[in-house]
Amino acid sequence: MADTRSALGRRHVSGVRALALTLAIVSLSVLSVGCSNVKELNYAPVRMDPGPARQKTKAVSSRLLEMTGIKGRVTEPGPSVSRCDEYGDDLFSLTHPWSVYALTNEQVDTGMANLRKALGENGWKITKDGKANTPAQDPEIWAENETEQFAMNVTARKDGGNQTMLLFSVVSRCYRAASSSALDGEY
Repeated sequence: MADTRSALGRRHVSGVRALALTLAIVSLSVLSVGCSNVKELNYAPVRMDPGPARQKTKAVSSRLLEMTGIKGRVTEPGPSVSRCDEYGDDLFSLTHPWSVYALTNEQVDTGMANLRKALGENGWKITKDGKANTPAQDPEIWAENETEQFAMNVTARKDGGNQTMLLFSVVSRCYRAASSSALDGEY
Protein backbone atom coordinates (compact mmCIF):
# COMPACT_ATOMS: atom_id res chain seq x y z
CA MET A 1 0.00 0.00 0.00
CA ALA A 2 2.81 2.43 0.82
CA ASP A 3 4.37 1.74 -2.56
CA THR A 4 1.08 2.43 -4.34
CA ARG A 5 0.57 5.76 -2.57
CA SER A 6 4.14 6.65 -3.18
CA ALA A 7 3.82 5.91 -6.90
CA LEU A 8 0.52 7.82 -7.15
CA GLY A 9 2.05 10.71 -5.25
CA ARG A 10 4.99 10.76 -7.62
CA ARG A 11 2.69 10.69 -10.66
CA HIS A 12 0.57 13.45 -9.17
CA VAL A 13 3.65 15.55 -8.40
CA SER A 14 5.03 14.84 -11.90
CA GLY A 15 1.69 15.85 -13.44
CA VAL A 16 1.61 19.04 -11.38
CA ARG A 17 5.19 19.81 -12.36
CA ALA A 18 4.43 19.16 -16.02
CA LEU A 19 1.35 21.37 -15.83
CA ALA A 20 3.33 24.09 -14.04
CA LEU A 21 6.13 23.84 -16.62
CA THR A 22 3.62 24.05 -19.48
CA LEU A 23 1.93 27.09 -17.91
CA ALA A 24 5.30 28.74 -17.35
CA ILE A 25 6.30 28.25 -20.99
CA VAL A 26 2.96 29.55 -22.26
CA SER A 27 3.13 32.51 -19.88
CA LEU A 28 6.63 33.41 -21.02
CA SER A 29 5.66 33.31 -24.68
CA VAL A 30 2.58 35.45 -24.00
CA LEU A 31 4.66 37.86 -21.93
CA SER A 32 7.36 38.15 -24.55
CA VAL A 33 4.77 38.98 -27.20
CA GLY A 34 2.88 41.30 -24.85
CA CYS A 35 6.02 43.14 -23.77
CA SER A 36 7.08 43.95 -27.29
CA ASN A 37 6.22 47.55 -28.09
CA VAL A 38 7.59 47.24 -31.61
CA LYS A 39 4.90 47.46 -34.28
CA GLU A 40 5.18 46.02 -37.77
CA LEU A 41 5.42 48.34 -40.76
CA ASN A 42 3.45 47.42 -43.88
CA TYR A 43 6.53 48.11 -46.03
CA ALA A 44 10.26 47.39 -45.94
CA PRO A 45 12.13 50.56 -44.89
CA VAL A 46 14.87 51.70 -47.25
CA ARG A 47 18.34 51.65 -45.67
CA MET A 48 19.61 55.23 -45.61
CA ASP A 49 21.41 57.37 -43.07
CA PRO A 50 20.12 60.81 -42.02
CA GLY A 51 22.43 62.88 -44.27
CA PRO A 52 21.36 61.37 -47.60
CA ALA A 53 17.74 61.16 -46.39
CA ARG A 54 17.80 64.91 -45.66
CA GLN A 55 19.10 65.59 -49.16
CA LYS A 56 16.34 63.47 -50.68
CA THR A 57 13.69 65.28 -48.62
CA LYS A 58 15.04 68.68 -49.70
CA ALA A 59 14.95 67.52 -53.33
CA VAL A 60 11.30 66.42 -52.99
CA SER A 61 10.42 69.80 -51.43
CA SER A 62 12.25 71.64 -54.23
CA ARG A 63 10.30 69.71 -56.88
CA LEU A 64 7.04 70.59 -55.12
CA LEU A 65 8.01 74.27 -55.18
CA GLU A 66 8.79 74.00 -58.90
CA MET A 67 5.36 72.41 -59.47
CA THR A 68 3.66 75.51 -58.05
CA GLY A 69 5.22 77.64 -60.79
CA ILE A 70 5.38 80.70 -58.51
CA LYS A 71 8.22 82.79 -57.14
CA GLY A 72 8.37 84.06 -53.59
CA ARG A 73 10.46 83.95 -50.45
CA VAL A 74 11.10 80.45 -49.07
CA THR A 75 11.72 79.68 -45.41
CA GLU A 76 15.15 78.31 -44.57
CA PRO A 77 14.87 75.52 -41.98
CA GLY A 78 15.62 72.12 -43.43
CA PRO A 79 14.19 68.68 -42.71
CA SER A 80 14.26 67.34 -39.16
CA VAL A 81 14.76 63.75 -38.02
CA SER A 82 12.14 61.96 -35.93
CA ARG A 83 12.71 58.47 -34.66
CA CYS A 84 10.14 55.83 -35.57
CA ASP A 85 10.60 54.27 -32.10
CA GLU A 86 7.41 52.26 -32.23
CA TYR A 87 8.85 50.31 -35.21
CA GLY A 88 12.47 49.92 -34.10
CA ASP A 89 15.33 51.89 -32.59
CA ASP A 90 17.20 52.23 -35.90
CA LEU A 91 14.24 53.69 -37.83
CA PHE A 92 13.59 57.37 -38.50
CA SER A 93 11.59 59.64 -40.74
CA LEU A 94 12.05 63.19 -41.91
CA THR A 95 9.64 66.09 -41.64
CA HIS A 96 10.17 69.23 -43.66
CA PRO A 97 7.81 72.10 -42.85
CA TRP A 98 8.44 75.09 -45.08
CA SER A 99 6.57 77.86 -46.80
CA VAL A 100 6.69 80.18 -49.76
CA TYR A 101 5.55 83.61 -48.57
CA ALA A 102 5.21 87.30 -49.48
CA LEU A 103 2.82 86.28 -52.26
CA THR A 104 -0.26 87.90 -53.69
CA ASN A 105 -3.66 86.21 -53.45
CA GLU A 106 -3.45 85.54 -57.20
CA GLN A 107 -0.06 83.82 -56.79
CA VAL A 108 -1.48 81.61 -54.05
CA ASP A 109 -4.42 80.61 -56.26
CA THR A 110 -2.13 80.00 -59.25
CA GLY A 111 0.30 77.96 -57.13
CA MET A 112 -2.49 75.72 -55.81
CA ALA A 113 -3.98 75.23 -59.30
CA ASN A 114 -0.56 74.41 -60.80
CA LEU A 115 0.18 72.01 -57.96
CA ARG A 116 -3.15 70.17 -58.38
CA LYS A 117 -2.33 69.56 -62.03
CA ALA A 118 1.37 68.74 -61.61
CA LEU A 119 1.03 66.35 -58.66
CA GLY A 120 -0.76 63.69 -60.70
CA GLU A 121 1.69 64.11 -63.57
CA ASN A 122 4.62 63.52 -61.19
CA GLY A 123 3.58 60.34 -59.38
CA TRP A 124 1.58 61.93 -56.55
CA LYS A 125 -1.92 60.80 -55.64
CA ILE A 126 -4.13 63.51 -54.14
CA THR A 127 -5.88 62.06 -51.09
CA LYS A 128 -7.71 65.23 -50.06
CA ASP A 129 -8.44 68.47 -51.86
CA GLY A 130 -10.68 70.79 -49.92
CA LYS A 131 -10.77 73.13 -46.95
CA ALA A 132 -8.68 72.85 -43.79
CA ASN A 133 -10.47 72.01 -40.57
CA THR A 134 -9.67 75.43 -39.12
CA PRO A 135 -11.71 78.56 -38.44
CA ALA A 136 -10.30 80.17 -41.62
CA GLN A 137 -11.13 77.08 -43.74
CA ASP A 138 -8.07 77.68 -45.92
CA PRO A 139 -7.81 75.55 -49.08
CA GLU A 140 -5.53 72.53 -48.64
CA ILE A 141 -4.22 69.55 -50.58
CA TRP A 142 -2.98 66.26 -49.13
CA ALA A 143 -1.04 63.89 -51.42
CA GLU A 144 1.13 60.77 -51.31
CA ASN A 145 3.87 59.50 -53.58
CA GLU A 146 4.37 55.73 -53.21
CA THR A 147 7.44 55.68 -55.46
CA GLU A 148 9.22 58.47 -53.61
CA GLN A 149 7.76 57.25 -50.26
CA PHE A 150 6.64 60.71 -49.18
CA ALA A 151 3.43 62.41 -48.17
CA MET A 152 2.73 66.12 -48.30
CA ASN A 153 0.22 68.70 -47.21
CA VAL A 154 -0.06 72.24 -48.52
CA THR A 155 -2.34 74.93 -47.16
CA ALA A 156 -3.07 78.20 -48.97
CA ARG A 157 -3.21 81.15 -46.60
CA LYS A 158 -4.47 84.49 -47.92
CA ASP A 159 -4.03 87.00 -45.09
CA GLY A 160 -2.41 89.78 -47.07
CA GLY A 161 1.18 91.04 -46.99
CA ASN A 162 3.88 88.64 -45.79
CA GLN A 163 1.21 86.34 -44.34
CA THR A 164 -0.11 85.36 -47.79
CA MET A 165 1.65 82.07 -48.41
CA LEU A 166 1.64 78.40 -49.23
CA LEU A 167 2.49 76.32 -46.16
CA PHE A 168 4.00 72.90 -46.92
CA SER A 169 4.66 69.90 -44.74
CA VAL A 170 6.61 67.08 -46.40
CA VAL A 171 7.04 63.81 -44.49
CA SER A 172 8.98 60.70 -45.45
CA ARG A 173 8.25 57.10 -44.63
CA CYS A 174 10.56 55.51 -42.08
CA TYR A 175 14.13 54.83 -43.18
CA ARG A 176 16.44 52.26 -41.57
CA ALA A 177 19.74 53.77 -40.41
CA ALA A 178 22.96 51.74 -40.41
CA SER A 179 22.52 51.54 -36.63
CA SER A 180 20.56 53.25 -33.88
CA SER A 181 23.74 55.15 -32.94
CA ALA A 182 23.72 56.77 -36.40
CA LEU A 183 20.69 58.72 -35.15
CA ASP A 184 22.36 60.00 -31.99
CA GLY A 185 22.55 63.79 -32.01
CA GLU A 186 20.24 64.09 -35.03
CA TYR A 187 17.44 66.59 -34.86
